[in-house]
Amino acid sequence: MVSTHVPTTRLVVLASGNGSNLQAVLDACATAVLPARVVGVVSNTSTAFALQRAATAGVPSVHVGALEGESRRDYDGRLAEVVAGFEPDLVVLAGWMRILSDAFLGRFPDRVVNLHPALPGELPGTRAIERAWKQALAGERDESGIMVHHVPDEGVDDGPVIATVRVPIRPDDTLATFEQRMHDAEHRLLVDALGGLCRDLAAARPTSTIR
Repeated sequence: MVSTHVPTTRLVVLASGNGSNLQAVLDACATAVLPARVVGVVSNTSTAFALQRAATAGVPSVHVGALEGESRRDYDGRLAEVVAGFEPDLVVLAGWMRILSDAFLGRFPDRVVNLHPALPGELPGTRAIERAWKQALAGERDESGIMVHHVPDEGVDDGPVIATVRVPIRPDDTLATFEQRMHDAEHRLLVDALGGLCRDLAAARPTSTIR
């Protein structure tokens, strides 16, 4: 009997900390909401809880720490070798707290995707949620948002946008409630955006014939 099979998209997730966005992706893959499989998790921090999340899910994980005196490009070259070993279709930066150089990005052209807790052109860099909250307290904004974007170069949180969602800052919000709604929005948007990318990749692949 002849049948067709579309390969599942292979994801490698890079995370530096808690890994709640990684967990959202793992859960979406496990329930087939996301037509993908996390084949590897990499962290630059040995104590990152993201590594424990990977272990719990049965996903291979690797800590790639910087060596003493190592240049940024040399580190990124080592990191690229590790990630390439997982043969990813997409590399997902989910709370990855290093700016990647072309020594890494050049190995995965058009395949690196980042999640950032701010809208395009706003609040690049770290602590974006806290900075948005402080601006709201100063009367300078009443909303923030989330974006998922491609990472073509070393620009900070400014690559071509894949998807966005706005998150209002409510009058009765505290930093904790605003932060929680931002994280909830991150999880949903990342899964939705990756779903679209996975479908695009599947449509571009020839289907394989299994006898």
